Amino acid sequence: MAGYVRDEVADAEIERQRALYGPLADAVRELVDATIRTTVADEEIAAATAQVEALTARLRAEQLDGPYGVRYSASGRGRPWGNPVVGLRNAMSPPVVVERESTGRAWSDFHLGAAYEGPPGLVHGGVSALILDQLLGEATGAGGKPGMTATLTLRYRRATPLGDLRAEAWIERSEGIRTWAKGQLSDAEGVTVEAEGLFILPRWARERMAEQDRQEPTPKYFE
Repeated sequence: MAGYVRDEVADAEIERQRALYGPLADAVRELVDATIRTTVADEEIAAATAQVEALTARLRAEQLDGPYGVRYSASGRGRPWGNPVVGLRNAMSPPVVVERESTGRAWSDFHLGAAYEGPPGLVHGGVSALILDQLLGEATGAGGKPGMTATLTLRYRRATPLGDLRAEAWIERSEGIRTWAKGQLSDAEGVTVEAEGLFILPRWARERMAEQDRQEPTPKYFE
């Protein structure tokens, strides 16, 4: 499948890039929050707009032809840095830093601010779905049962407030190329959203993984 790119980048170079691009995304993330909440004078807005446009042109001087995709080295170390939930280079991501266990469990503690608001003071329901879809997929991958989302069902038990949150997911059961996972989003008072999903490993991925297993380590998608 297009978008999965093997390169020969050494681990030291990956860490150098991480240290370079992570702060850039953090700075843009802060800019987004500031843009939403600023109350400065009109002339300040106009000046800031010109500066942002200049910075955008500067960064567009050299860029990829399309999206970032998922890059991985010969060691199998994956870099989904454009991902909207966990992407190192994506200022849209909170970001969510995921912990995993090989038993098929994944979890993360993170903060959602003004950029993720739906109803006043509350997380947009689609953002909750986005994060839980990611966590369920992380759990299936961690348990050695990776796949793509076939179905995702959510139950919104109550409104999720902006602020510090926790998402967790686990494999419920697996049958061949099909894996069922469950998860939940919580605040300090308890669970706000529950999720259940079916993940299926598509044929192209099965064939690719089989070929890679014969030649080199299978890329670890989430890192």
